[in-house]
Amino acid sequence: MVAALAAEQNDIVSVRQCNECGLNSSAITVRVRRGQLHRIHRGVYAVGTNALTLRATFTAAVLACGADAALSHRSAAAWHAMLKWHGGLPDVIVPRSGGRAIRAIRSHRSTSLDPFDVWRREGILVTSPARTVLDLAVELSPKALRRMVRQAFADRILSARQLHDVLARSPRHPGAARLRALLADGYVPTRSELEDRALDLLLAAGIERPEVNPQLVLGERAIEPDLLWRERRLVVELDGATWHNDRLAREDDAERQALLEAHGYRVLRITWRQLVDHPRQTIARIRAALGLEA
Repeated sequence: MVAALAAEQNDIVSVRQCNECGLNSSAITVRVRRGQLHRIHRGVYAVGTNALTLRATFTAAVLACGADAALSHRSAAAWHAMLKWHGGLPDVIVPRSGGRAIRAIRSHRSTSLDPFDVWRREGILVTSPARTVLDLAVELSPKALRRMVRQAFADRILSARQLHDVLARSPRHPGAARLRALLADGYVPTRSELEDRALDLLLAAGIERPEVNPQLVLGERAIEPDLLWRERRLVVELDGATWHNDRLAREDDAERQALLEAHGYRVLRITWRQLVDHPRQTIARIRAALGLEA
């Protein structure tokens, strides 16, 4: 029974769960001596191996913090694929104040964690994407928070409605004001950091917001330009090295541009270096293409 339970929990079990499966403290001690159980935290064991995967590490941390605990903050963002995991202590949130600190776990206490904002995913309790964003609004810079949210929208991990709902459930959360400000500023989903930087630069310059990655059907082909001012028939294509640095990608770019121009669109190409190193020049080019005064 213990092995079956561990298989559902990334090879991790707690003492309480072992007891529920019929193992008393003596039986657990015997299995530890035999190398069948490996202590990870107080009251938490890995079954069969002490070489933990990231999933096992997260699972062990949550189980060590009690039945109501959940993976949270940067760890939850990594679990939901909203941020890359760069190491460090696992984050766990406990819906109560007080309690003891646990070595090797970054614990967070909260009296505002609604049960609706805790999901079970792949054998572990974790804060929902919306609640994870709310928690990280306290820690991330506004720019990093905006980038994460826009990418999560583009990946369909998260929606604006979910963010509004989590704010309604936790209106006094320390991150609520920053999240409200982000939503008030608009939440156009972008697919890359280059698109994100371009959109921020345009809005800071007071240029009207373009459509981001809209679908255009030209003839019998559907394409998605990076930025589009539909009425002015202007397209901006952002050329990042990651996607535009091989022969096939350049040929596809040229074909897309020819198709757009054949249907009456002007195409302005902007590279990462132009955007980052020469922002004023880039804005001047876009203003001129839109027919705006400098």
